[in-house]
Amino acid sequence: MTITEKILAAHSGKKKVSPNELINAKVDLILANDITAPIAISEFKKIGAKDVFNKDRITLIPDHFAPQKDIKAAEQCKMLRDFSREYNLSLYFEVGRMGIEHALLPEEGLVVPGDLVIGADSHTCTYGALGAFSTGVGSTDVAAAMATGECWFKVPESTKFIYYGKLNKWAGGKDLILHTIGDIGVDGALYRAMEFEGETIGNLPMHGRLTMCNMAIEAGGKNGIIVPDKITKSYVRNRAKRPYIFYKSDKDSHYVEIREYDCSKIPLTVACPHLPSNVRPAAELFEVTIDQVVIGSCTNGRFEDLLEAATVIKGRKINPNVRMIVIPATQKIYRQAMKKGLLDIFIEAEAVVSTPTCGPCLGGHMGILAKGERAIATTNRNFVGRMGHRESEVYLSNPAVAAASAVLGRIGIPEELGL
Repeated sequence: MTITEKILAAHSGKKKVSPNELINAKVDLILANDITAPIAISEFKKIGAKDVFNKDRITLIPDHFAPQKDIKAAEQCKMLRDFSREYNLSLYFEVGRMGIEHALLPEEGLVVPGDLVIGADSHTCTYGALGAFSTGVGSTDVAAAMATGECWFKVPESTKFIYYGKLNKWAGGKDLILHTIGDIGVDGALYRAMEFEGETIGNLPMHGRLTMCNMAIEAGGKNGIIVPDKITKSYVRNRAKRPYIFYKSDKDSHYVEIREYDCSKIPLTVACPHLPSNVRPAAELFEVTIDQVVIGSCTNGRFEDLLEAATVIKGRKINPNVRMIVIPATQKIYRQAMKKGLLDIFIEAEAVVSTPTCGPCLGGHMGILAKGERAIATTNRNFVGRMGHRESEVYLSNPAVAAASAVLGRIGIPEELGL
């Protein structure tokens, strides 16, 4: 079996599962946010459940429209708080303690290797970086799981992606996953497990792995996953709140497809409007002027991402025609960036630094685009109207390219700044 099949088998009480088999499996953690939890809460009450299956395995995080941007957002967030109090949930994270959900849960050790995690958010696939099976589901599935501790699945087929060769300067997980999505398309891994491996992945730090698994959904994947190793062990050792299991794929596992990539040939990559698969080398887009830069999100809002952007922008000013918004993904990341002087670097460059929020990524708040405006962002989606007006445009990149573009006033690469 593959790692994905092994985790699903273990959680469904079976010795073996096969692709396309329908199973019921026990979940280790359930996640919902201020957009998706209110629907789940309403459905939970409709089915007449007396209590939740486990008060310590349901995580409610107000992060999309939080800090609350208007009355409607405040009402949504209040539903999470009230439900958490009513059922005495231990994993409700209020503003000031919260962070962007998919950065917060690994950081807090709430997801561990071998877990089965569901979340009412499509980017729940992020946790595959830890060697867990995690996937986005609908709010009604979350409601049922909150009551029963179980969810149904169709076991996905698996595709293996092998990465070898040395990464180019400034290239990282974002470039690898954008290149991959560009290669296979936004439906190239539809309902498949995307298993990432190879020497390049073996050397990729955890923040890069989280970025890659985060965007598996942008290729249609059911989940992204990386077999845990010494980097995983180092990351979870002092964080894990529960025991964990390192699963690995058998050598004779079946994959419907195997693709290989020479990473020395993968350039700094940008996804152009209006699909994550519409990729081009960043260096070819020098004529594309921009109005806004966003550094942050569950894809690239970790400390290492902020450090990369700060390294590029240090001692420079943001182009007068550009606004730059920096959003640390959690309070701990915010504090670490503050202690290391990164926030000073951004503010001296004339960027604005926000409290943790998903905000602009989904066109929520803290950076909405007007008609005709163009942004380059370290976020994960660039569909029509994703960050604001339907006639705005979003380009996706890694933090170094986004920071260099902020200085240049157009899409560019760090080498243009002599870096």
